[in-house]
Amino acid sequence: MNIVEVKNVSKKFDNFTALHKIDLTVKKGEVFGFIGPNGAGKSTTIRILLGILKPNQGTAILFGKDAWKDAVEIHKRIAYVPGDVSLWPNLTGGEVIDLFMQLQGSKNRAKRDELIKRFDFDPTKKCRTYSKGNRQKIALIAAFASDADLYILDEPTSGLDPLMERIFQECVEEIKDQGKSVLLSSHILSEVERLCDRVAIIREGNIIETGTMEQLCQSFQ
Repeated sequence: MNIVEVKNVSKKFDNFTALHKIDLTVKKGEVFGFIGPNGAGKSTTIRILLGILKPNQGTAILFGKDAWKDAVEIHKRIAYVPGDVSLWPNLTGGEVIDLFMQLQGSKNRAKRDELIKRFDFDPTKKCRTYSKGNRQKIALIAAFASDADLYILDEPTSGLDPLMERIFQECVEEIKDQGKSVLLSSHILSEVERLCDRVAIIREGNIIETGTMEQLCQSFQ
């Protein structure tokens, strides 16, 4: 069963083609890697899936619903972590986590507290004092504490140290074991190799290869 189906999607900004007739699917219970250099089209694809951008052609379907028309319904079932998290400077980290969880309809305080401890995060400080890595932890804790069916993670470990990257990887493996689906956009090959069942490589708005890591390694030999 496909949770995400992107078919023949193109997106232009004036004369620039950001995406050119791309296809990809994410299956139920799968961790799907989305890799490519900066500017390749990864974030544009994710913004289309989130209903922020409308494609010029093609369809983006999540849970059988249209990403653009049914965005409100779809958002009830997804958790999203961007690569650069913007926060309210005068709220504490804990207040922002609680706000994100309220927006997602999540009430699992025990899970929240467990993740705060695992990510070694101090929730009492004002957001303006946090480093990039700590801002990233806020989004990750809120996402993993939610009971989403699809986790869309766009460069989620940006700014994290190697120990926290390992904690992140464990969290992804745990939600996969629960039958959840993950779309992981990353340029860290070791992360993709460890976590992903299948991978799509995007370059200059075109998906050039899709398959398991093993298949991709063979095709590039």
